[in-house]
Amino acid sequence: MSPSAPSAASAKDFPGDGYDLVCFFDCLHDMGDPVGALRHTRETLAPDGTVMLVEPFANDELADNLNPVGRIYYAASTVICTPSSLSQEVATGLGAQAGEKRLREVAEEAGFTRFRRATQTPFNLVLEARP
Repeated sequence: MSPSAPSAASAKDFPGDGYDLVCFFDCLHDMGDPVGALRHTRETLAPDGTVMLVEPFANDELADNLNPVGRIYYAASTVICTPSSLSQEVATGLGAQAGEKRLREVAEEAGFTRFRRATQTPFNLVLEARP
């Protein structure tokens, strides 16, 4: 008997509930409906569950991202991230340079009430969202 193929689900309809931790690694900005993905995730969390968002490092202001890393991220976002998002339902188009402020707005719109920058590297923001 051959093993069955694993099932696939979108970020807006994956099964289960009571999750203590759900992680998004460098993908929320590529989703057409990041609010819907986070809303569904919030609904599946345990009462004190946590979402960890690892996103490309970006400041909130364009001028603050005009450095070697930011320039690479803007270039990649233009040809990969933004077109990917715009080709999906809702088509939010956050792009790889969303910045912490915009990501906080997305999390709050999805119903999260606690949001913080847990840490950062020159390449990534690591953010925590809780219900």
